[in-house]
Amino acid sequence: MDDWWRNAVVYQVYPRSFADGNGDGTGDLIGLRSKLGYLHRLGVDAIWLSPFFTSPLNDGGYDVSDYRDVDPRFGSLTDFDMMIKEAHGLGIRVIVDIVPNHTSSEHPWFKAGLRDRYIFRDQPNDWQSIFGGPAWTQVEDGSWYLHLFDPTQPDLDWTNPVVREEFRDILRFWLDRGVDGFRIDVAHGMIKEDGLPSINREGRQVELLGRERLPYFDQDGVHEIYREWRPILDSYGAIAVAEAWVESPQRLARYIGPDELHQAFNFDFMMASFDAASFREVIDSSLAAAEVVGAPTTWVLSNHDKFRHVTRYGSLAKARAATLLMLALPGSAYLYNGEELGLEEVLDLPDELREDPAFRRTGESRDGCRVPLPWSANGPDAWVNPWLPQPAHWASMTAQVQEDDPSSTLNFYREALKLRKGLGGDLHWLDAEPGVLRFRRGGHEVIINVDGGLVPLDGEVLISSAPLGTDRTLPPATAAWLAP
Repeated sequence: MDDWWRNAVVYQVYPRSFADGNGDGTGDLIGLRSKLGYLHRLGVDAIWLSPFFTSPLNDGGYDVSDYRDVDPRFGSLTDFDMMIKEAHGLGIRVIVDIVPNHTSSEHPWFKAGLRDRYIFRDQPNDWQSIFGGPAWTQVEDGSWYLHLFDPTQPDLDWTNPVVREEFRDILRFWLDRGVDGFRIDVAHGMIKEDGLPSINREGRQVELLGRERLPYFDQDGVHEIYREWRPILDSYGAIAVAEAWVESPQRLARYIGPDELHQAFNFDFMMASFDAASFREVIDSSLAAAEVVGAPTTWVLSNHDKFRHVTRYGSLAKARAATLLMLALPGSAYLYNGEELGLEEVLDLPDELREDPAFRRTGESRDGCRVPLPWSANGPDAWVNPWLPQPAHWASMTAQVQEDDPSSTLNFYREALKLRKGLGGDLHWLDAEPGVLRFRRGGHEVIINVDGGLVPLDGEVLISSAPLGTDRTLPPATAAWLAP
């Protein structure tokens, strides 16, 4: 099997916010097709599409009512087929989201009352929704159904063989259309502990997500599902990557292997502080866990569920430095659409325009990282009445503005992705000053000055995340790659 994924750069497309091909204010597959050349020039190896399936869009498309069709707001199956053909023609592979933990309440199964395919019980336990509030909703006959997310997203019962066969068939449907793999949403959630025991703990349980095992996450039985999926993936030469929030790198590594999945997202790196010790700890533990199963780790700084890292770190300079660090690490890197433009989280969206279901329950919102991308301030690429408004100052950050600016974040990403192809080999740490990390890969030296003093540089600087000092020193909040 082609192991392209082991060191690939994968670009996440949030279809509703990426590019609008028909001028209705919603991104679509026609718009994505029009930007494949842009993605090719950026230098990515693959794109990952967040859900574009038929959906009421109560949770951004992660509430699927038909897993085998394209929502009309995004286009048609014909549009998808044309998009994937053109992507492959440019050497870009295509990964699509699959959402197996739950369906939409508009799914034909739920609407038909096929309760054996969902989790119903006579009385609720004390489980809470990830989006806040109880994880159970009562129906007319007095029984309750489980929804770990929004009430419009009932959890499937994966102990039912019909559910398992349905998703094996869904995999084959999209593989037959040419997809190169899947990103598995809530990959740690399909199996619940026998008996659905209460947790008996005060406070919001979601705060424990990824720190302790809960009876509805990371149960050992989930691995049986992936052992059923792997032969299907192998028969098509496809891959799968897990979204699994688990308590340790060691638990995460269990999802990866020759008989299960190819990769799992490494969220520890995304959640690390902009701190040398924090980065070093996460890198070491992630590489060690991946080595146990003989698979490369993944690195990610932003996605559709978390604040953009420009905002998390507090500056574009820090974001660019962290990006250069990430792209130098062995394994594969996942980028989120718009980070190559240096976009920040939009924090001041009007409440009435926010659509994240979590906002209504908790006041927390993911809408700010889902604002449509600015292609140009005017002209054919400009959005007309986008579904979420763009900040006025983004007019100076559009792809069009950045295209011809050698110092732009867009061209910084392009150069880094081009140079990344020359990096290889294992990571070897070098002695470094306080607040600084240094390592060598295949003769190249990588340095990030997190919060140290000015760092003198020896040798040819291939790329730096910010201008160097006049005496060839690396300022704080700056990273650089040096030639061998």
